Amino acid sequence: MFTLLAGQAPAVVAPGLRVSRAELRAASLALAARLHAQGFRRGDRLALWLPDGAGWLQCVFAAAQLGLLVVPVSTRFTTAEVRRVLGVAQPRGLVVPDHFLKTDFVAAARELAAENPGLQVLVAPPHGLLEGVAGEAPAMGEAGDLLCTFSTSGTTGVPKLAPHTQASILRHAHNVAAYFAMQGGAALGALPLYGVLGFMQAMAVLAAGGTLVSVPVYDPALCARLIDAEGVTHFFGSDQMFDAVLAVPGASLASWRIGGYAEFVGWGARVAAAAEARGIRLVGLYGSSEGFSLLAGRDWRAPLAQRVANGGRPVSPDISFRICDPETDAVLPQGQPGELQLRGYNLLPHYVNNAAATAAAFTADGWFRSGDLALDEGGSFLYLARLKDSLRLRGYLVDPGEIEAHLAAHPAVAQAQVVGVNLPGQGDVAVGFVILREAAPGANTEAALLAHCRAGLAAYKQPRRVLAVVEFPANNGPNGVKILKHKLRDMADAALKETPA
Repeated sequence: MFTLLAGQAPAVVAPGLRVSRAELRAASLALAARLHAQGFRRGDRLALWLPDGAGWLQCVFAAAQLGLLVVPVSTRFTTAEVRRVLGVAQPRGLVVPDHFLKTDFVAAARELAAENPGLQVLVAPPHGLLEGVAGEAPAMGEAGDLLCTFSTSGTTGVPKLAPHTQASILRHAHNVAAYFAMQGGAALGALPLYGVLGFMQAMAVLAAGGTLVSVPVYDPALCARLIDAEGVTHFFGSDQMFDAVLAVPGASLASWRIGGYAEFVGWGARVAAAAEARGIRLVGLYGSSEGFSLLAGRDWRAPLAQRVANGGRPVSPDISFRICDPETDAVLPQGQPGELQLRGYNLLPHYVNNAAATAAAFTADGWFRSGDLALDEGGSFLYLARLKDSLRLRGYLVDPGEIEAHLAAHPAVAQAQVVGVNLPGQGDVAVGFVILREAAPGANTEAALLAHCRAGLAAYKQPRRVLAVVEFPANNGPNGVKILKHKLRDMADAALKETPA
């Protein structure tokens, strides 16, 4: 891993802080010596409940030296949520900031340590480097050692932790850097490092000999200012995040050349077009905690219309995909939607302390079940939706995005979301939710929107109801704002119960 820190060039830049690659390397080795002196050994786990910055990356490289597994924790988590992560990971250490925002992390960490005998608490400056000790820790870490985990939701409320090895992280970082032409560039780290997209962007820009420009707390105006001040060339995030940064008044953004987004609010095509007008080439992406972010992406050199959809071509020929029937695992013909299954160096070897989830995640012949609905395009794939968000309408597997796009084409509709509710004796029934334009022309009643759907969609795709809301339920996740489809399903279920079939 330390090959990423060769030379004197800047590694991490943040407001009020600049750390060279040599400085980060030396600080990481000093921290590794400190951890070793405190009893940390190969295979132990180190939880990071820490804001983004040079100190976060210092912990990762120190862990690589010793062969430790880093368990990132969101700084937005409550103590109860952190307790659940620690229950799965069973770490030896927990790193927290001495102060950050309005949370007393130190007090919370001491409470957790009292509940977990043997848990060591390390207190760090919120944005700077941790103190190390003199001397050099033994190089106990090996390429096949697990290095970092990423959380993914569990069906029981307990998080699943998807770990990746030192070798796979390093290999993927170089592949991503090459695919997106990051050599010698600077990447804006506005997504948190505890999320797989923020983490892999950081590793890729370091692999490319470039600089991570770190934003500890996302703010569109600060992002725009740092892009201009630091000559940022690459920026990966979400469609909503890019929309806000592009709208910052007076920002040049002239250095920003390439970016990629996960589309969470349906603005991908519009945002990519706005960026194109300013010389920025945005692409749709695909990734996951289990298979890495930036697993696939559209070709940034292609025409705009070919770059906007999520999915794309894997960033390495060593990553394979296939589209299968989600019930039988049979490979489907090209053009027929099914589950995206993956194979390659990029996949987790297993979930941490969860053998049942590991067994369920892989097919009998070793392919990873992504749980995503996709289409094979021939060498690339089109991501459609999460399988649990897809609809089985009158026997047909339907992408809700198709119905959403049709609703959004109505002049009264600003945004649309579609979910399914399973009704006894009927199967899935589609329900649409829309945010209306304040001064839209034409009718904007539910009856008018249902008529719009009847005019342009096959009968089996037409929603039973279309409900206007002020906003969609959402939360701030590691990759940006994400609409909570499960809450929409609850709202749809309640609405259907109020309406005679």
